[in-house]
Amino acid sequence: MALLFVILAGGCIALSNLFMRKSLDGGGTSKGFLVFQMFTALLFSILLEPVRSGNFSGNFPIALLGICAGVLIALLLFFLGKALEQGPPGFTFSILSAATVMPAILMTLLFGPRLGFSYTAWHGIGSILVLAGLFWAGKGLEGFRNWRLWCILTVSMFSIHVLLLTLFQWRVFLLNFPRLEEVTQLFTREEIQSAWFLPWMFFTSWIFQLVIFIFTERRRLQKRESLYGALGGIANSLGTFLLICAVQAANPLESAIVFPMYSVAIIFLSNLWGQKLYQEAVNWKACQLAAIGLIIGTVDWKSIAAFIYRT
Repeated sequence: MALLFVILAGGCIALSNLFMRKSLDGGGTSKGFLVFQMFTALLFSILLEPVRSGNFSGNFPIALLGICAGVLIALLLFFLGKALEQGPPGFTFSILSAATVMPAILMTLLFGPRLGFSYTAWHGIGSILVLAGLFWAGKGLEGFRNWRLWCILTVSMFSIHVLLLTLFQWRVFLLNFPRLEEVTQLFTREEIQSAWFLPWMFFTSWIFQLVIFIFTERRRLQKRESLYGALGGIANSLGTFLLICAVQAANPLESAIVFPMYSVAIIFLSNLWGQKLYQEAVNWKACQLAAIGLIIGTVDWKSIAAFIYRT
């Protein structure tokens, strides 16, 4: 059941990506789309977190953490939207998903083996395969218009996504660490368990998108932007909810591959609609290489080995 949830979650995010591209096709801009997407995501995050869990207690530290994440996601979406306006959609989203191999490096550099973070040979091999797949997939794309600008935008998008994923992983680490006072003085156990992290994140991102739209475009939102933005927000929030369900339903073996499968599903499905709907020249062998790298570099092989040993 967990793997079914993962595939459905990846499909929802790929669908959200498609709605963004459809909004741009209709003459809208990424800024207009993101205003509605983030507002819809905000509403759904309140339903999925505080309302669903019944945990309505909030606090300043978790609000500050959510605001920091919201700033990062606002910048990420800004660069993503600009990159989609300049370059191939499927390949752009593949680069975005490939960022999942990088947090392991940062967490190891920041906290080290003492707190359970180690960078193994498998991480390194996986990262190399992902980068090789991306370079292979990008070979021959230099000829399209605004190649240099697209590269700058995608590098910025990739870097910010790495920081955002690292922040997510740090929060999960704090949620699960039994002796929280040994690693941070920023949160108590009750504060870090607050369900308001995602709502604060989406609220901050929505405010950023709204301010950027008002001061740079000075126009009314188009119906197409509103429609696809709302649909994109619903799909994005549903994907997040299904991913949470997958994590909760997973057995030890499935837990080790939930996030790699999620990233691979997004890469495959985003490239699929890029090829079918936009005649994008997709190098499927390169995508497969990057997907294999994601699996090798992000699967929790120790948990798999322990599960097999116990059974």
